[in-house]
Amino acid sequence: MGFQVGEAVEVEVGDVAQGGWCVARPAGSPVVFVRHALPGERVVARVTEVTSRFARADAVEILKPSADRVPPPCPSARPGGCGGCDWQHATLPAQRALKAAVIGQQLRRLAGVDREVIVEPMPGDEAESESAKTSLITARGEPPGLGWRTRVQFAVREDGVAGLRAHRSHEVIDIGDCPIAHPGIRELGIPRHRWPGVSSVEAVVGGGEPAERAVIVTPADPRRPGEPGRGGDGPHRSGEKEQDWARAVAADAVLSRAGHRLTPIRGGEHLRQQAAGREWRVSAGTFWQVHPAAADVLTAAVLAALEPEPGDGVLDLYCGAGLFAGAVAPLVGPGGAVIGVESDSGAVLDARHNLREWPWARVHRGDVARVLRLGGLSPARLAIADPPRAGLAREVVDYLSGPGQARRFAYVSCDPATLARDLRLLAERGWTLDGLRAFDAFPMTHHVECVATVTR
Repeated sequence: MGFQVGEAVEVEVGDVAQGGWCVARPAGSPVVFVRHALPGERVVARVTEVTSRFARADAVEILKPSADRVPPPCPSARPGGCGGCDWQHATLPAQRALKAAVIGQQLRRLAGVDREVIVEPMPGDEAESESAKTSLITARGEPPGLGWRTRVQFAVREDGVAGLRAHRSHEVIDIGDCPIAHPGIRELGIPRHRWPGVSSVEAVVGGGEPAERAVIVTPADPRRPGEPGRGGDGPHRSGEKEQDWARAVAADAVLSRAGHRLTPIRGGEHLRQQAAGREWRVSAGTFWQVHPAAADVLTAAVLAALEPEPGDGVLDLYCGAGLFAGAVAPLVGPGGAVIGVESDSGAVLDARHNLREWPWARVHRGDVARVLRLGGLSPARLAIADPPRAGLAREVVDYLSGPGQARRFAYVSCDPATLARDLRLLAERGWTLDGLRAFDAFPMTHHVECVATVTR
């Protein structure tokens, strides 16, 4: 028996699945992937999508709740609401157990590895008692698991309302507030303002003291409005719009985005970040871990995985602003060499600035697979990779597995499925998974960060 979109069905909810879903297997019907549910619950689920093999649905009524269920702290974390959070209806320990189960599933299914996984909380997110609230490093006074997100991109509707998108939809939800956003972002009040002629507004908080804040505005027309020969409102009106954006928020910097280019309207292009015992310069548009504790925690995990020694050669792929390269460079010393590879031009400039203290650390700009294919890089005993969600390119796996290349590899991944796929490819080329740590760097969501140690 098939389902129809909008149909309400009563189901027993089974195991968790990748992506914030739980799986229901009603007798004689296709599998149903259910959001807003927890394993073991009995729910009424309203079907939102039907394919030839399965259906998707939202739990709209909880008939038999799990002991792990709690009221979501955000009123928009509901069926038909914001799609940003997947697990606000579960306790933090339950969220971490769900993520550990997903990692284990992906390892077994895609890598053929049967391994117990524990997802570790970020510092400050461990305790859940009222007495622990004021000790959080993520957001002073915020409950655990909230107030951590230091970068939020708001989509803007045609009426100028800035909000967040519904799940698997382009619809923009007027959330009013976002509890997982860092207090520095919430204080800007971006959803309270109107943003006519804008497609998105991105807010970023730095890690320095005091924390700097930047807002990046993307016009609805990706070309800068009023550019000569391109239509728009004319140069005078464009300037008025930009000043309106600058007046709308009390950020240290306001920038306009056109493609990959950021143009300051007020303030500078860079923020100060703190990690690994030092300060880092990071462009407002450059990737940096969004949980305030994540850069420190992941750097420590990478160094523990690599065990660098003086004189080592290190290859840091997808090196971003140079966080891992800058942490390992002083450990290998002038007798060693650190080579970073990064495609984003702004990140490359930041990395070169951040690594200037160590002349034995260099950064190459270019697509990682292409740079490795061209060759000419110094041999490296150790390798690091922190790729985007798509994981490692095949060329990267082949390069690392070549003769004379790395013997120890720290793989930082934000996607359990692509991590498991790549671990299988590495195993086929002679690598062994020696260690795996997982971190709850994205509380309330299904996302999780892993650091795998592989050797050969």
